[in-house]
Amino acid sequence: MSDLHRLAAHHADALLRFERENRAYFAGSVPDRGDAYFADFGARHSALLAEQDTGRCHFHVLTELDGAVLARFNLVDVADGGAELGYRVAERAAGRGVATDGVRRVLALARRAYGLSRVTAATTLDNAGSLAVLRRTGFTPAGEVSLDGRPGLRHVRELSADG
Repeated sequence: MSDLHRLAAHHADALLRFERENRAYFAGSVPDRGDAYFADFGARHSALLAEQDTGRCHFHVLTELDGAVLARFNLVDVADGGAELGYRVAERAAGRGVATDGVRRVLALARRAYGLSRVTAATTLDNAGSLAVLRRTGFTPAGEVSLDGRPGLRHVRELSADG
């Protein structure tokens, strides 16, 4: 059983553990965050919470009963009824439907709690898992993009009043 939570100060240690444990795994599909990210994690976490308080971003963690982070789901660049979705799932949870479930939950929050009507997301063409998650959760391709020099695809999901 997992719970989706809005990112809070008390998630810092578990989130740092999640990022450290999965650093090499994540680097296989997205650019590495770099050593400074980990060295300055406390300040970065505080800055994210301050940014979230402005309403420009909505950060979420999916946790197990013991508080361990399984995934994170972020809605960033909130403006004009839209936002960009990003997510990361722990290697130990990959292939178990965690990303699909989490994206569905965040999309419901995006509409119901944050009043958004459109969410976009992008992934590289070689990230088959992420492409499948976006398609399973109702996103449609909306154009090619370059993500850190790698070919990718931007997707969009219009959110209706009923989900």
